[in-house]
Amino acid sequence: MESSNLYSGIPAALPQELMQTLAAAGNVRIERIVSRGHASPPGFWYDQAEHEWVVLLKGRAGLRFERGDRLLELGEGDFVNIAAHERHRVEWTAADEESVWLAVFYH
Repeated sequence: MESSNLYSGIPAALPQELMQTLAAAGNVRIERIVSRGHASPPGFWYDQAEHEWVVLLKGRAGLRFERGDRLLELGEGDFVNIAAHERHRVEWTAADEESVWLAVFYH
């Protein structure tokens, strides 16, 4: 068994978000996502078949939800559970620091 660190191995340049599967079994997948000034493309909405529980471990970000056009601003330690097929997008992430997310996808 090896240990690792959620804050290590982050490249100096991040032309796109870094998404890494840390563990997966059955109907559960855990990912680390690292953003630096990234956002969803204009007009793009995530519409996932899985539920997603996500926590922002480091940084700042905004998630927009299509239903009700709600913007949820997240800081370190904030988390949200996103139901399957709840259309959402990453509106913004901090450009001056990494935003490190831990996402758990499940059915």
